[in-house]
Amino acid sequence: MTGHRFDAHQHIITKPYLAALERVGITGTNGLKFPEWSVELALGVMDRHAIQTAMTSISSPGVFFGNEKQAAALAREVNDGFAELIAHHPTRFGALGHLPLPDVDAALTELDYLVNELKLDGVILLSSIGGRHLGDAAFDPVFAELNRLSMVVFIHPTLHPSAAKLPLDLPEFMLEFPFDTTRAVANLVYSGSFERYPDIRFILAHAGGTVPFLEWRMSIAAEVDPRLEDRLPHPATHYLQRLYYDTAMSPSPAAMAAVKALVEPSHILFGSDWPMVAEGVAQKTVEDLEGLALFDAQTKADIVCHNARALFPRFQTQ
Repeated sequence: MTGHRFDAHQHIITKPYLAALERVGITGTNGLKFPEWSVELALGVMDRHAIQTAMTSISSPGVFFGNEKQAAALAREVNDGFAELIAHHPTRFGALGHLPLPDVDAALTELDYLVNELKLDGVILLSSIGGRHLGDAAFDPVFAELNRLSMVVFIHPTLHPSAAKLPLDLPEFMLEFPFDTTRAVANLVYSGSFERYPDIRFILAHAGGTVPFLEWRMSIAAEVDPRLEDRLPHPATHYLQRLYYDTAMSPSPAAMAAVKALVEPSHILFGSDWPMVAEGVAQKTVEDLEGLALFDAQTKADIVCHNARALFPRFQTQ
């Protein structure tokens, strides 16, 4: 074994995926070019920071760029690539497959394929797709199937079209990404999605965006706004406490104190967000998490390793 950490939030950026993005005019994110990625680079970073296993996915902008047929083809290509990665390195990498939403029928077809043929470890859903946030009724058939399968679903932020119009010269990851995660979670709560689909294990990127900080506000919303009064049998906090929150871009005492106040430590997972953040930022995540006085040594060991393994059966015996 080369390490003890289980990284629940790591990305891949393959050359075929980059080529597909370039064909639609996307050459970078946050105003920067996409970072370099290869299996060798990933393993090197993992070995240097004692990461035994990384659960990988593709990040924003996903696979949908306005053409549903192209999205289905790109999702299939991405998911096949994940299966190949796992075949060569079964103990070092897991993978969260991508679904070609907003085409629900294509997403259901791809979900069946990645579960029954590729046997990937879960799925990633972007916080909003085609301008619609998760929790939109149009996505209910997919959520129903994810619930039937008791899937692990990683919610990762993206840039909503409305945010692109804001006159702020600031990087997307700093504000709009955590805000879009929060919008998706709030919509999942008050659309009743979390109530209807209790068997999906949801992981929220980046400590849930601003969800832990806004938990109280979300929970009293039904008392303030009569439109929300009869939507849920439980307060919002009931649903937020069932979710899992990763540490990517969020290992500060303030952020982790908010997460710790909301959920049991067993619902906190280590995440690096490499290579979308530089290795130095990933290293700082490791170091700052290790230095937190909020958690004792055993709790930290659970956060960086055991909690994620409990979600993914394939890795529980490692």
